[in-house]
Amino acid sequence: MSGHSKFANIKHKKEKNDAAKGKLFTIIGKEIAVAVKEGGADPDNNSKLRDVIAKAKANNMPNDTIERGIKKAAGNASAINYESVRYEGYGPNGTAIIVDALTDNRNRTAANVRNCFTKGNGNVGAQGCVSYMFDEKGQIIIAKEECEMDADELMMIALDAGAEDFSEEEDSYEVVTDPADFSGVRQTLEDAGVKMAQAEVTMIPQNYVTLTDEESIKRMNIIIDRLDEDEDVQQVYHNWDE
Repeated sequence: MSGHSKFANIKHKKEKNDAAKGKLFTIIGKEIAVAVKEGGADPDNNSKLRDVIAKAKANNMPNDTIERGIKKAAGNASAINYESVRYEGYGPNGTAIIVDALTDNRNRTAANVRNCFTKGNGNVGAQGCVSYMFDEKGQIIIAKEECEMDADELMMIALDAGAEDFSEEEDSYEVVTDPADFSGVRQTLEDAGVKMAQAEVTMIPQNYVTLTDEESIKRMNIIIDRLDEDEDVQQVYHNWDE
């Protein structure tokens, strides 16, 4: 995984999302609603909600927007029931793509996701066709410019809290955890005053695919951009080395 600047990728994503913050906040709002429904509105007693709140803050979601979302979810027993669904498929040159969605209509979402792949000459495959190429991990990215600790101190805090791995790049630190340990590690870092650029359970590719011809890059961008624009899609993972 060396050579892949996670922080640069995050900054790139945030720059793209700045033009469509409504979409980003809608994604997080759905996650808040699901977390509240599953574990209640008190983040002190709901680790999933705490993690979503941390994700919201990392993406500059205003506190009053977060609180409003929690209250709305807690006070609306008849709210839409979102169902988690995952799609897996292939982009150009066998690139692997995983799509996570929250939907109230599986048929609509399945058709829309399939159409996104088709537009970029990709195809949706069977469940499990590419997920074996990824590892599900908790991933925390810390920008060096926003971290006052030195690398050794930060590493010891993370490892003592239960992190699996700690790595340093030119502009950032990366903390990797088992999914079950993510919430505890993230909370420990937050309690230590560490500001996180990203903190979430994600799918990390075991290997990356490089696209060299312009047509393949164009088609891959079509798939990713169309998926990003879909209101049901929460997250897109892929092994393309951008």
